[in-house]
This record gives sequence, structure tokens and C-alpha cells, in this order.
Amino acid sequence: MTIEFDNNLPIYIQIMNYIKGEIVTGKLKPGDKILSVRELASELQINPNTVQRTFQELEREEIVETRRGMGRYVTSNEGTILTIKKEMAKDVLDRFIRGMQDLGFQDEDILAAVAENIRTKDGE
Repeated sequence: MTIEFDNNLPIYIQIMNYIKGEIVTGKLKPGDKILSVRELASELQINPNTVQRTFQELEREEIVETRRGMGRYVTSNEGTILTIKKEMAKDVLDRFIRGMQDLGFQDEDILAAVAENIRTKDGE
């Protein structure tokens, strides 16, 4: 596992985003066991307290669940995973639209550019 940490965002949030990405792309499947605090901290060369905070937040959002004496697992709730995927897609779209607006594009121009790009990719 490799994460390029950004100094402008707390590390625990970056790890959360990474794990969420692994889940929504199917690299981590519902019910999969995730690394322990110690294993992940060692792999990422970070403080175990940071990993612990990451897992606490993921549990609070019901993305992972702790099974007593067995470790942490990805939620089996497909609805939760779909919600995460929609939230991540919204973030991507918001950044894209803001970037296009910063370039001076109007909403209808953005829609036309997206439609054209999708058509072009289909015809490749």
C-alpha cells in the first residue's frame, strides 16, 4: 500500500479516503478483513494513534465494523458502500465543474463537453 500524503489534509482523512476508494472500486470487498492498526501503521510508517483514529472514524461512518477478537472488516451493507460511492462521485464532479467554471465555461458548455468526451471515448 502506497499513499502519497498531502501536507494540507490530515493524514487520518487521507487514509480514510484511500480505504473508501479501495472499497468502492472493489479492491476491498464487503466482509473483507482489513489490516490491523499495527500492521497498517507499520506499512505506512505512521503513528498507530493516527491509524486508530482512522478506524474509529470509519466505524463511526459504519464503513468498517469490529468483530470482537477477530479484527476489523469492511461492512457488508451494500447500501452504505453505494452511499460512499455517490459521495465520492459528487466530490469528483464538484471539483470538475468548479475547474471548468474557473476556465470560463457555462453550464451548457460543460454538459456539451462531457457529452462530446463520452461520445468520443465510445467511438475509440
